[in-house]
Amino acid sequence: MMTFISKKLPNFIALALFAILLFIAIHIFPVPALTMPVSDAAGISFALLTDSAGSPFFLITAALLCLIPVFLKLPKKTITKIWIQFGILLVLSFVTKTVLKHETAIPRPYTYELQALHLVGSPADFYALDSTAKENVVKQAGAYISPWRLRSWKGETNYSFPSGHTIFAAICVLFWGGFFIRRGNYLVAGGLIIWATGVGISRLWLGMHFPSDVMGSILSAAVLYFFIPEWDENAKKNKQKK
Repeated sequence: MMTFISKKLPNFIALALFAILLFIAIHIFPVPALTMPVSDAAGISFALLTDSAGSPFFLITAALLCLIPVFLKLPKKTITKIWIQFGILLVLSFVTKTVLKHETAIPRPYTYELQALHLVGSPADFYALDSTAKENVVKQAGAYISPWRLRSWKGETNYSFPSGHTIFAAICVLFWGGFFIRRGNYLVAGGLIIWATGVGISRLWLGMHFPSDVMGSILSAAVLYFFIPEWDENAKKNKQKK
């Protein structure tokens, strides 16, 4: 059991650093009022960050990360094992996110803004609408809300907890951050953590999530990683020596 946990230790260190940095960033950079104007520079930056961890572009991010062991010319069996581990983690995170959103049914922050703009009576009223009616309400908010925020509101009318974008970013940090730390590539691991922090902040800035959603996503990723199998790379060598 101790060996199992010790193998995962670099991964948890990477995730802990991400959690600390995101927690600090949340308190240093408070989310502005959602009705405030947005510069194109800020809009493009946050849009790129959130898109890199959202559908369908998260597939590109995942594919690029999966190419890393290939570029490092690791043994084919090792690469296969890495891909299996990452794949299992992705599937578990998707299932967990879907189930938790349905079970918790926490309204997204922007639904409270829709209420403040008198476009709906309450967040519950918004979720009681069909998809077409929801789209119409969000379109009406375009008179008050920046298009950079509105593009996310239109695309995601489900519930808030946890943040699917952040749980993906957390998994990338947890799995690949640990991968880099093991190999002494601390700068690359740090860059991955900074990217993930940007993803988390972008979700708050867009009005898609509360701080508890993004921090809860990190915790969810940590729990899920305990279900990922570990292989003893030296097991066969030891057997052959015997």
